[in-house]
Amino acid sequence: QVQLVESGGGLVQAGGSLILSCAASGRTFSSYAMGWFRQVPGKEREFVAAISWSGLTIYYADSVRGRFTISRDNAKNTVYLQMNSLKPEDTAVYYCAATVTRRAPSATEADYNYWGQGTQVTVSS
Repeated sequence: QVQLVESGGGLVQAGGSLILSCAASGRTFSSYAMGWFRQVPGKEREFVAAISWSGLTIYYADSVRGRFTISRDNAKNTVYLQMNSLKPEDTAVYYCAATVTRRAPSATEADYNYWGQGTQVTVSS
């Protein structure tokens, strides 16, 4: 079992920055990949970024590449999502997820076994 708790969401103006954190507990954090997804009401959840167990392999959605940075600190059992140059279309509930069956990152929602409760990010224009 893995428990995930996100924090750091909030309201920010367009062009601003936020950093999301996801604290994990349960299984050995350094043994599995992590990802961030987001969802807008009425739409499917979409991939944002993912990172391998080591932090050496990273994937980004095209919509956030160059603006968002995913990282992890295995000593703190935490994964981060630094979001810069935020746009109103980034408004969503952001979820972190763990895939305990993979060390490599994945952009596929079905590969993830555990999910956090989500944190709201609202970007005003």
